[in-house]
Amino acid sequence: MKLRLRTQLRLPLYGFLIFSVSLIIWDPGTMKHFLYPRDSAPELPPAGLPIARGSATLYDGHFTFRLNLSQFQWEFPHLQSYRCSLALGPRGALYKEMPEKLLLLAIKSHPGSGARRAALRQTWASERLIGSYRVKHLFLLATTPVRGQMELVRRESQEFGDILQWDFTEGHHNLSLKERCFLEWLHLRLPHVAFVFKGDDDEFMNPQGLVGYISQHSSSPHTLHGALQRHSVVLRRHIKYKVSWALFPNSKYPFFLSGGGFLIPGGAVGPLYVAAQTLPVFPLDDVYLGFLALAANLTYRHEPRFYVFGLKYNACRYQRALVVHRVGPDTLVRIWAEVQRATCQGER
Repeated sequence: MKLRLRTQLRLPLYGFLIFSVSLIIWDPGTMKHFLYPRDSAPELPPAGLPIARGSATLYDGHFTFRLNLSQFQWEFPHLQSYRCSLALGPRGALYKEMPEKLLLLAIKSHPGSGARRAALRQTWASERLIGSYRVKHLFLLATTPVRGQMELVRRESQEFGDILQWDFTEGHHNLSLKERCFLEWLHLRLPHVAFVFKGDDDEFMNPQGLVGYISQHSSSPHTLHGALQRHSVVLRRHIKYKVSWALFPNSKYPFFLSGGGFLIPGGAVGPLYVAAQTLPVFPLDDVYLGFLALAANLTYRHEPRFYVFGLKYNACRYQRALVVHRVGPDTLVRIWAEVQRATCQGER
């Protein structure tokens, strides 16, 4: 394998991207991936080069997953052909290297969700310094045909400079484009990022707790952290999450982290970006990231304090949690203050 990959690396321009098969071996607690060896990874492509997307076969020790590019192009052509094009970008201060390590909070949002973004700016998404980490946020958006919503986003961008927006249309399947285009933007524009928290705009997040978690559990730059979904069943009848047999004939997915909130070390961005340049774009964003991680030789750490399916409110429980999904803006503003004031030493 190493000899064959070294030969590919000598090919001009795009040779390193021409991978149709990735072999993955799994044993309890560890995943070993061979898209390329970590100690001899290919150079990442410069900006603006064509994407060398192709079919792929991935194996995780239990299941073989065949991703047929032709079928993906037939059912979801726009996901495969879209080239990331920004409509709005954040102000330049984010791009500058700083003395502290950067923890970026990347929050998926919708142009019409201005109230949620306002609540987050007042609470956990506000910029702060925690230990050796500078915590900054960014909202990830696409577009809508609603003129009022787009005008709202434009004004927010002018006032706060915290919007990263692409010119594709918001939609459930297009969340995978947010995943792919954000990886591209991170790789090209923010190579100094230490960690990236990816989450939604309808949740409570604990920045202080997350920095503490990083200090304890983040020694590997190739490990993703969050609520791990282990070989979830593929849904065939649920309209929102339906995937056809022709597109994906397996009955189960590879391991992936729930999209409600997860943590990516900066060292994993490059390998994920390379995988995103080669694999077909899967129409479910969290499953798509699972395929990218499988192909990119990354491991997982499951952390139960990522409450991606919600948690009954208790100030001390929330103070210990890292993420709680499904919290509305009015509730968030109220409980944020309560959680900060709560004295919960020894509470569980």
